[in-house]
Amino acid sequence: MAAHSDPPDRTEALPPRTRVVLAEAGRGAARAQARTELTQQTRVGEALVRGLVRAQLTLALRLSLVVAIGLGGLPLLFTAAPAVGRVQLLGIHLPWLLLGVGAFPFLVAVGWAYVHLAQRNEQDFTDLVARPER
Repeated sequence: MAAHSDPPDRTEALPPRTRVVLAEAGRGAARAQARTELTQQTRVGEALVRGLVRAQLTLALRLSLVVAIGLGGLPLLFTAAPAVGRVQLLGIHLPWLLLGVGAFPFLVAVGWAYVHLAQRNEQDFTDLVARPER
């Protein structure tokens, strides 16, 4: 006859259960964590700040390229197409009008665009970090 033995007690061998629920990880917890990372100047906080600086630098370089092409391209245009350089409006040659008068509104528009887009980058960063938890 086979000896009947009791089943082993499995509660001692298993580690305690841990509940993992991904749906409950809300934005508020992530924002609070981001704020903590920034105030404690951890690697994550430094990465967040580096991301903001990188976004601002990218914006500045893109708009600098717009200015370089917009204003730097005009002399190239007048060299490549001399007939365009001889056009006169109100008795003044077109190159003088574009470079002497038209450059200022263009630079103001690019400056306004930079300020607007830079503030939007900063607002996105602030929304990520400083928005109150829900």
